[in-house]
Amino acid sequence: MFLGLLAALLTVSCGAPQTDKNTGSAPPKTASGQTKNGQAEPGPSDFAGRYESFAQAHDAFTTTLTREENNDYSVPAPPEGLFDLVSYPSKVGDLAAYVSGDPGDGQKHPLIIWVVGGWGNAIDDFPWVYPNWDNDQTGSAFWQAGLLTMYPSFRGGNGNPGHYETLFGEVDDIVSAYEYAASLPYVDPDRIYLGGHSTGATRALLASEYTDRFRAVFCFGAADEIIYHNNSQFTFDTDIEEEYIMRSPIHWLDNIKSPTFLIEGRDGNSKNLERMLEASQNDNIQGWVIEGADHFSVLAPATRLVAQKILADTGKTPNITLTQEELDAAMAQPPSAPLPAMTPRTIESLGLTFSCPYLWEITPTEDDFQLAVYSRYEEDNPWDMSVLYLTAYTPEEDNYLHTLTEYLAQNGFSAEEITLNGLPAVDGATMLQSDDGETFYQRYIALQNGTTGVDFTFIVHEDFQEEGDAIFQAVIDSIVLGDEP
Repeated sequence: MFLGLLAALLTVSCGAPQTDKNTGSAPPKTASGQTKNGQAEPGPSDFAGRYESFAQAHDAFTTTLTREENNDYSVPAPPEGLFDLVSYPSKVGDLAAYVSGDPGDGQKHPLIIWVVGGWGNAIDDFPWVYPNWDNDQTGSAFWQAGLLTMYPSFRGGNGNPGHYETLFGEVDDIVSAYEYAASLPYVDPDRIYLGGHSTGATRALLASEYTDRFRAVFCFGAADEIIYHNNSQFTFDTDIEEEYIMRSPIHWLDNIKSPTFLIEGRDGNSKNLERMLEASQNDNIQGWVIEGADHFSVLAPATRLVAQKILADTGKTPNITLTQEELDAAMAQPPSAPLPAMTPRTIESLGLTFSCPYLWEITPTEDDFQLAVYSRYEEDNPWDMSVLYLTAYTPEEDNYLHTLTEYLAQNGFSAEEITLNGLPAVDGATMLQSDDGETFYQRYIALQNGTTGVDFTFIVHEDFQEEGDAIFQAVIDSIVLGDEP
């Protein structure tokens, strides 16, 4: 029955943060007066030189939108105690964001604003989906390390006022996000950082060119010119050359005053990074191309390194440094599997509480005494490929758990009697094989309080046994079975 239910889980639909693709049809013009295919086009190449700064040019420019696009995606409630769902004021109105809550220690803490890739301008549950080591766009390395984190949505997303402006008005929204974060009584306004990936990295880079308020900025896979992003998503008038210039960081690099770090894999947007390093002698800009990596695989190792650098950056002035050797060492480390965001669950009829991954949902089964708990997604990781079954029972005899231990041992389990949060329990484990030859790890916990008993049965594919068992153990450690209702 367990394996049959596990197979049924595999139909659960999956979701992931949107990523960039160059899918436009006609080659758009570059900001320097060329089409993407290299053919010369006339254009006002001196436009940037008319202004003293990018901030001056940005504030003076009025973008022309040819498409008014937005979305009304609802904002999922965040895990309690991990993030607060807030609204931050901007030039177009209040915008939604997730932000770490007050640690409650009376201190002021550093915070990073993380801008995810893609064009949707919305936030969803991506901050607490399981971080895939080969493609971790979640930014979860920061809050996993204990660093306060803010995930802002932008104009036009999540039913926010305004429309998508394709890297223009969103720069103003990032500045507004900074102002909101700086107003929080538990945030150190002098230690607010900015980071982003892909489109989010380009937005972060433009924001670094616009303002020096961020203590440091980290851009993973930024483009030097907007034409290297998904031009099918452009909402501005593509016949106006200045529209491209206002959205292309390469023209404004000398305006950067905060330490700004550009990082990309060789097989990603590395040419964009190299062109920016060649175009500017600004000492505030540093960049690294990671050999053997791509646009996505740099994220998990490098964001974990950056998180530690931020936590150690405690002086009056920024003192963050990165080296090629440090980045290479980070890339060479074995993949790690941090615990996902956990949340408490309560089954009142049993007097049972326990914590499980936030995205796990409790679903009835055909058995009236059994519930299934599993992820709403179906990604190739231990979180999404695990399932937990809860079964309520009434112990048949006083020494039921002892008899159960013997029975499990006779049937191939490693089993022992334990005490779990003050209650008698049985802890067992075994490997199961399905009809098609796949092998699954099963962890089994039975505990009772008086005449109330509950079984916890965990199942995960053998490929994820070690990581899955760590998640299972976190669930087990949180179990509280109250008095019989």
